Amino acid sequence: MKIAIIQEWLVTVGGSDKVVKAIADVFPDADIYTLVAKKQVCDELGIDWNKVHTSFIQKLPLGVKKHRMYLPIFPFAIEQFDLRGYDVIISSSHAVAKGVLTKADQLHICYCHSPIRYVWDMYHEYLEESGLTKGLKGYLAKYMLHRIRKWDLISSFRVDYFISNSDYVGRRIQETYRRDAVTIHPNIDISNFDLCVEKEDFYLTSSRLVGYKKIDLIVEAFSRMPNKKLVVIGGGPNLEKIRKIAGHNVTVMGYQSFAVLKEKMQKAKAFVFAADEDFGMIPIEAQSCGTPVIAYGRGGSLETVKEGVTGLFFYEQTVESIIGAVERFEKLETSFDPKIIRNHAETFSEERFKKEIKEFVELKYNEFNHLVK
Repeated sequence: MKIAIIQEWLVTVGGSDKVVKAIADVFPDADIYTLVAKKQVCDELGIDWNKVHTSFIQKLPLGVKKHRMYLPIFPFAIEQFDLRGYDVIISSSHAVAKGVLTKADQLHICYCHSPIRYVWDMYHEYLEESGLTKGLKGYLAKYMLHRIRKWDLISSFRVDYFISNSDYVGRRIQETYRRDAVTIHPNIDISNFDLCVEKEDFYLTSSRLVGYKKIDLIVEAFSRMPNKKLVVIGGGPNLEKIRKIAGHNVTVMGYQSFAVLKEKMQKAKAFVFAADEDFGMIPIEAQSCGTPVIAYGRGGSLETVKEGVTGLFFYEQTVESIIGAVERFEKLETSFDPKIIRNHAETFSEERFKKEIKEFVELKYNEFNHLVK
């Protein structure tokens, strides 16, 4: 098989970027196509820069640094990649990667992190957070997103097989594209995290500080529980807002190195997670340290946290619901076994992901070849 891997961009080390790296490990001769990329990010991921092909956006003014400003031309740009020389196309898509153009004798498998959230299920939240609900800019943004929504639906028919990163996303693929998907949970490098059975007297939350992560709710909840300590790790546009609402018992550390995050994950008595995520890697990373998770009981968390075994759920994104969950956790705290929690996290290992991806691609390639020939 001659394989091309498609990714929207490689400019930060995030979950989808680690998925691309793992797929590239499985198929080391594959070429990687992406709208924009940073060499230092590829080096950090361990991706061979010589195998990375970027779009014309890479050379536009601020094309790499401010690539999101070119959103209206993303669909056009992804269609310009010439993939005629490949047998198999594997797209890692949360926006436009799945929209590449292929021929009838090429197999296209899409690993879908989500249908484009800001044009589908988070459309209204995106407009509100961006201040684009009214006025001329708002109407232009709505029209642009309408056009992308139509293209996104049309481009879904270019995919032969969908893989979803969770059953939750699989249901959204069915709802949005009317296509079936097989779930293969993404890779978590469990080996980067060490089990710690001795916990300290503080809770931890960590993510990029943006609205939908709901870190503000967690901070408000703990500010109302002055006898409980919370540590917040992460940078982002809402950092100063979070610092302003934090009580004296809440330590907002901002962005920290992996070493600091890992140490806090190991020592925390529990990790608090309030986002409605497609999958959510960081709760698994916490569990790989033997740390239980207090999570919002919706979305990917229902597939990564085992109620009463590796953590517990709250079912409303409210301050009161989080407070109630923390109080319930403290009554059950001694029943959580760090070793059992770690064993559960290991079921999401990178080795498992690579094995499942390899088997799926080879099976579908053999089936496809049989049909074509």
